[in-house]
Amino acid sequence: MFPQYSLPTLYNPLVEGAKSPEFDPKRPVASAVAVLRAVFFAPRSFYLNFTAEGPLREPALFVLLVSAVSGVLSTVVNLISATIFETGVSLPGVAVSNLAFFVLSPILVGAAAGVYLLSVRTFIGPEAKFREVYRLLAYAYGAMILFPFPILNALAFTYATFILMLLGIRSVYRASFLTALITALAGFVPVALAFIYLLVVINGLVAR
Repeated sequence: MFPQYSLPTLYNPLVEGAKSPEFDPKRPVASAVAVLRAVFFAPRSFYLNFTAEGPLREPALFVLLVSAVSGVLSTVVNLISATIFETGVSLPGVAVSNLAFFVLSPILVGAAAGVYLLSVRTFIGPEAKFREVYRLLAYAYGAMILFPFPILNALAFTYATFILMLLGIRSVYRASFLTALITALAGFVPVALAFIYLLVVINGLVAR
């Protein structure tokens, strides 16, 4: 059986004396860059110093910002591909799908967080809260800024929803590597399958 953790031992204390950077609406560019730098170049330190309890507004806004940048990059990449390689893509369809994804992205992240929450409560303990898991996943979502680029998109999705969630779950909930691995994998598989289905639907809409 997997170990169960009581509330006092549920969270990993800050080990380096400094909180991880978080998105600040008053400093959107600088704070977002700080989060992205930490997520890409110091993920272990980021989650070791991560505050699980906190507001949802800032992570949700960060998700919107990442989706907006990703949407713009996606439109540009598809425009270049259509011009150079004459790919059969409807640019208006791409723009509309990116706009819809931008609007819905905080909700989609919330749905994915619900899946991970179920996994955390199953394998680690029932004390875990939706707010904590949403915050973990919302900042991991920063890796999705690379999603518009071919080849990198699959790596970005896996990095965000498996590698970073593995690190986050292990650090925040003080789980062993094996427990965190199983917990992250149990959340990753259904989320990945749902995302692939969503991509198939979107590609069908944007194809000429």
